[in-house]
Amino acid sequence: MLRSYEELMNNRIGATDGTIGHVRDLYFDDIAWVVRYLVVDTGQWLSGRQVLISPLSLAAADAADRTLPVVITREQVRHSPNIDTAKPVSRQHEMQYLDYYSYPYYWGGLGFWGGGYYPGDLVAANGLRTRPDPEPVRGDPHLRSCDAVLKYRIGASDGEIGHVQGYMIDTATWAIRYLVVDTSNWWLGHQVLVTPPWIERISWGDSAVVIDLPRQAIKDAPAYDHTVPLRRDIELATYQHYGRAGYWTEEPPRVAA
Repeated sequence: MLRSYEELMNNRIGATDGTIGHVRDLYFDDIAWVVRYLVVDTGQWLSGRQVLISPLSLAAADAADRTLPVVITREQVRHSPNIDTAKPVSRQHEMQYLDYYSYPYYWGGLGFWGGGYYPGDLVAANGLRTRPDPEPVRGDPHLRSCDAVLKYRIGASDGEIGHVQGYMIDTATWAIRYLVVDTSNWWLGHQVLVTPPWIERISWGDSAVVIDLPRQAIKDAPAYDHTVPLRRDIELATYQHYGRAGYWTEEPPRVAA
């Protein structure tokens, strides 16, 4: 299911024994463009402490209820590693977090989650670990805040076209499927969708993203209307306009448990 970043913000996170808090941000991997953690404000419960919740903890959600259920308890969250969400999350912090919940490490492999495309694939393939991997991968995890990337300038191959207005997120894989681009500061235009695989480069220092498409192609793209559910036929029209194959043709379907 595709949901907008705005829809996910302020959703409740429901543990097996009560509410943990509300979603305040999403951290995504800027290599795979997959949401790795939800940043959750615990409010008065933990004196405003912000905690990370991995999609590995999430259960099936009802979008209408604005609650994302998780298969962990409030006590587990209370005693989870204290990670300062105002600072970059290091790979060492991630390892401490994943070890605490006995989750496999997601890095490595060709899929979004290790060798699979869905968070459940990673757990199914590895099970819950009882100790760290003997040779864990270290280094920069490339985690970015969705909130921080909002308003980044968007450039085409031949000039600037607008800015990042939002995201469309696949809550089955937690992949960011689209950046919502507001072109109004370029030609008084509308909002359009572009997808992360079309990104040519990102300048984090300059707060800019360059898309491997010409301005005219983006200007002529189907307009995105946030009031209309993003159905597959709308997605297909966008991909056909750019002459590209849809992501659904390249990824395996989800197998029901």
